[in-house]
Amino acid sequence: MKILVDACLTPDWVIFFEGHGVDSIHWTTIGACDAEDSEIFSYALDRGWIVFTHDLDFGTLLAQTKSDGPSVIQARVEDPTPEIIGLLVLQLLKQFQRELLKGAIVTLAANKNKVRVLPI
Repeated sequence: MKILVDACLTPDWVIFFEGHGVDSIHWTTIGACDAEDSEIFSYALDRGWIVFTHDLDFGTLLAQTKSDGPSVIQARVEDPTPEIIGLLVLQLLKQFQRELLKGAIVTLAANKNKVRVLPI
């Protein structure tokens, strides 16, 4: 499983993921920090990366394109830092691994986490 951390999240996520054996890269190391979400979407889709974001636009892109990828993990919380939600994100990666590898959107929220298989 390979995680592409969106520019809206701290690069500290890469350090966190790598410390837990998860292959990851921060978008700003491969693309412009002001890149359109559609560019990040295409990059992840072409390479089989799972997008990890705090941005709701990826769900919209998935719905508009009716695509079965890339998989997306959306953090819908006030503080999306590894110190606050890191262990929960790792738990969701493990819990929904099968769905994420096939194509899914996983939403991490303060009151409820959910998974939706793609396309939507």
